[in-house]
Amino acid sequence: MTNDPLVIFTPSGKRGHFPVGTPILTAARQLGVDLDSVCGGRGICSKCQITPSYGEFSKHGVTVHDNALSEWNAVEARYDEKRGLKKGRRLGCQASVQGDVVIDVPPESQVHKQVVRKRAEARDIILDPTVSLYYVVVNEPDMHDPSGDLERLAMALKDQWDIDDVTADLHILGVMQPILRKGEWKVTVALHQGRTGDPPRIMHLWPGFYEGSVYGLAVDLGSTTIAAHLCDLRSGEVIASSGIMNPQIRFGEDLMSRVSYSMMNATGAAEMTDAVRAGMNALFDQIAAEGAIDKTLIMDAVFVCNPVMHHLFLGIDPFELGQAPFALATSDAIRLNARDLGLDIHPAARAYLLPCIAGHVGADAAAVALSEAPDKSDDLVLVVDVGTNAEILLGNREKVLACSSPTGPAFEGAQISSGQRAAPGAIERCEIDPVTKEPRFKVIGSDLWSTEDGFSDAIATTGVTGICGSGIIEIVAEMRMAGLLDAPGLIGSPEQTGSDRIFVDGRTHSYLIHDGSADGGPKITVTNRDIREIQMAKAALYSGARLLMDKFGVDKVDRIVLAGAFGAHISTKHAMVLGMIPDAPLDKVTSAGNAAGTGARIALLNRAARTEIEGTVRDIHKIETAIEPRFQEHFVNASAIPNAVEPFPILNSIVTLPTTTFNTGGGGEGGRRRRR
Repeated sequence: MTNDPLVIFTPSGKRGHFPVGTPILTAARQLGVDLDSVCGGRGICSKCQITPSYGEFSKHGVTVHDNALSEWNAVEARYDEKRGLKKGRRLGCQASVQGDVVIDVPPESQVHKQVVRKRAEARDIILDPTVSLYYVVVNEPDMHDPSGDLERLAMALKDQWDIDDVTADLHILGVMQPILRKGEWKVTVALHQGRTGDPPRIMHLWPGFYEGSVYGLAVDLGSTTIAAHLCDLRSGEVIASSGIMNPQIRFGEDLMSRVSYSMMNATGAAEMTDAVRAGMNALFDQIAAEGAIDKTLIMDAVFVCNPVMHHLFLGIDPFELGQAPFALATSDAIRLNARDLGLDIHPAARAYLLPCIAGHVGADAAAVALSEAPDKSDDLVLVVDVGTNAEILLGNREKVLACSSPTGPAFEGAQISSGQRAAPGAIERCEIDPVTKEPRFKVIGSDLWSTEDGFSDAIATTGVTGICGSGIIEIVAEMRMAGLLDAPGLIGSPEQTGSDRIFVDGRTHSYLIHDGSADGGPKITVTNRDIREIQMAKAALYSGARLLMDKFGVDKVDRIVLAGAFGAHISTKHAMVLGMIPDAPLDKVTSAGNAAGTGARIALLNRAARTEIEGTVRDIHKIETAIEPRFQEHFVNASAIPNAVEPFPILNSIVTLPTTTFNTGGGGEGGRRRRR
């Protein structure tokens, strides 16, 4: 057992022990962490910026002290003086290991940028936003009519647009009079009209006729990524879509790790709130630049998120969500000024957060319900939003049930030995020949299979760097179909499988997917620990769905919808081979893409939809998996691949899975699984 400090990198999850004095850049390179450097570690290029995190990290089993890194040095001081470093940032080539430390690699320091796959889905939406533009002609002041300019502006809106009881934000009073006179008493008004009965409120004025537009943001705040769609509120068109990694990842990859961080560190919740709001503003800068608009023209924003993200974004300590009965501070929809959330857009911009369904079923699940409308379905539909914490809906016109299931970050490529986020160079597709046991694969950034001519040239700039979430699902399922992996989840020996790609790895075996060591690249393997991580994740997902089916009194569903950006890239057949989802005809399993983002966009562009989803959420019946005995029973059964007791007749009509069991008690080293 080494006494060297432990260095943990996020968001990759890669970790290793390094001697005191090792530069962080060196540690990153040895672990294959995606940390950029152009100058060779001389402190000139600043590409290797990192953010150390301090405090107690129960998820990682470490406490990071203030002296975990070397002191700020002259090279960093000189760079900060000349070009500036963001608060809390260090240069990876200058900061060296002094103790256990958690290091976050921000997106701009990554060579291969994360692919945030949350595009806007095509959807017909009735356009009725909360912010609209009105052109009016205002009566000039008159000595015989001593009313104020605001009152006459309100009267113009009533007479010309039949809009009553208009009020104005305070900042409007400071700019209104010169604008009215500059426009010769003709102005364009940006008016916010929220719930029925709320007074319309003037947000902005332009002299004369304003020919431009105003904009809104539909934001999906996930535990791993933050994705946003910039929409034109006059046309409903999506102007730009963009996303970033959630900067909170450095505090913990899964939600309970972040709740734990807030419990263990007095300022933990505030740190995470600051981090996510800073990340949100960085995303807004990015998306405004991509859409080529002035950020101050963004006047409305709708947010969907899980309950922990909901609380941390609002600045609420999520402590109560970490223990039964998992009480929310509020489950209602929230309407407030964007500036109250520290958001740097139009000063009068509004923010709307969809209602949460339960303590672990959040506003993102409500957005999925708005997008996919299971309550309006004639057939029984199972909607699964696949993510670090899966939200599951089951229902039809009769009723809708909901629960969440703690799948963890394995589906995102985290906690997998060769795992990584979705970025160029990551394996995303895989096939294994059942006879030769040889794999072929595709990586993000190339349409060619690894066995095709031109593959090496196509990936020359990225290489093969690791395995992302969709890739690990396909690999594990392919290993099961090819006879390399048995139903309990044990990788066979070379003799048992007939594959020389299998090698002894401690007490078990691993499977070699790709060996890039000859060219200085990594060896990409799948270990038995990786299999176990996927088993735990998929068992949690299946168990939640099966529990809802129990509550509904059914053994099968009519159709399955895979929601979420990750769900859009899952192979239906491979998901069923794994046993992630209940047995169903493959043509009845579809992808809704980023349904939570679509629901956010519907709520942004149609104010009536906000009232609708608030009513729908009240009617959804919530199931808490933590107190349901059958959840654990289903979980144990679902740990097998695909399942220990469920027959999966439809799947068996499509593929024939080997029945071999490798845990025979023989086979030499690695042939026996140690029982605890």
